[in-house]
Amino acid sequence: MRNKLCHIKAQMRVCRTVFATLCALNFANGLRAEDANGRWVGTWSAAPQRVEPRNMPPAPELADATLRQVVHVSLGGKRLRVRISNAYGTHPLVIEHATIAIATGRGAIRSETRTPVVVSGQAKFRIPPGAMVVSDAIDFALAPLSDLAITLHVKDTATAVTGHPGSRATSYLKAGDAVDAPELPRAITTAHWYYLSGVDVETDEADARAVAILGDSITDGRGSITDANGRWPDHLAMRLLANPATASVGVLNQGLGGNRLLNDGLGPCALARLDRDVLAQPGVRDLILLEGINDLGTRSANAAEIIAAYQQIIRRAHDRGIRVFGCTLLPCEGSFYFTPALEAARQEINTWIRSAGHFDGLIDLDKATRDPEHPARLLPRLDSGDHLHPSAEGHRLIAEGVGLELFTVSP
Repeated sequence: MRNKLCHIKAQMRVCRTVFATLCALNFANGLRAEDANGRWVGTWSAAPQRVEPRNMPPAPELADATLRQVVHVSLGGKRLRVRISNAYGTHPLVIEHATIAIATGRGAIRSETRTPVVVSGQAKFRIPPGAMVVSDAIDFALAPLSDLAITLHVKDTATAVTGHPGSRATSYLKAGDAVDAPELPRAITTAHWYYLSGVDVETDEADARAVAILGDSITDGRGSITDANGRWPDHLAMRLLANPATASVGVLNQGLGGNRLLNDGLGPCALARLDRDVLAQPGVRDLILLEGINDLGTRSANAAEIIAAYQQIIRRAHDRGIRVFGCTLLPCEGSFYFTPALEAARQEINTWIRSAGHFDGLIDLDKATRDPEHPARLLPRLDSGDHLHPSAEGHRLIAEGVGLELFTVSP
């Protein structure tokens, strides 16, 4: 009897080994099939946060609605993936049906480009609270700098919604399932994004990579024109793609309005979201950092604390092989933030940023945007009017202040 039991146990061990081997082979084959043509690089992103009550979707809301959102990509490709986030949801988010297509304006799409978005082969999928899903790879001819419409049929009755209020882009909302409609007449419009957190493209170019920009409302596009794709990261993407030596560098805008380095505000602070919004993004090899003025303006951190936060970000990025380029803080005299003490701290921080041995490269936006006659102020033509945020022209000039030579050498 004992010998028989030993024989059965031995057979079970063999079965478990064979089963584990088959699972491993199937998993490896699945990975090879998914990524057979190259690797993934981010081409568009929006940092998620919990949507405040004043920025929640208007009626018909999201309990059973079609949501069409337009995003402006940087790199192109022949296959892509979509990232959908329920990071701040308190209930599972149900996507009944989703598609992508080339946007043609005013909520319309080019019908012949409409392509389903599925997750693990399923057209309907659930996203647990606190989680994100990455879609299956989608065959899709995406040109650089395209406007991509992502349309979701959403069933979300929760009051905690994940989104990105500072979209500077119009989204379209209609009751029921109109995902496949080429146009959405009489749709309700809102200037916010919901659920979308990224688009990746597949590439076989050896030097293809992405630069993530970690910032506040200046990076998020405050002062630029809605639906014009005139944020300074948009202008930077155009410059990079127009330059043959940097045409394989995508741009991921991870700006959040009101963001601070050390304390949460409308969204999580930069130190808290660094892993999710930068280090975990596909293909990121460079990081541009423009943060700190909100910490000074709200008196929630001093110069030494802000510099220490920079050091933490540099250290954590370097551990992942990511270079960090530091931006000097823009002048803001005349704004509601300004005090002589703030200006002294800003100068101390900018001196540290300009000093060698800290960042891997310098982007001197203070020098590029200040009024030579009044160095604590923005140039009048670059001022949106509040003396803190750049105008549309200011966003363009900020992008021109980023030296493309920073990206001509692969990290």
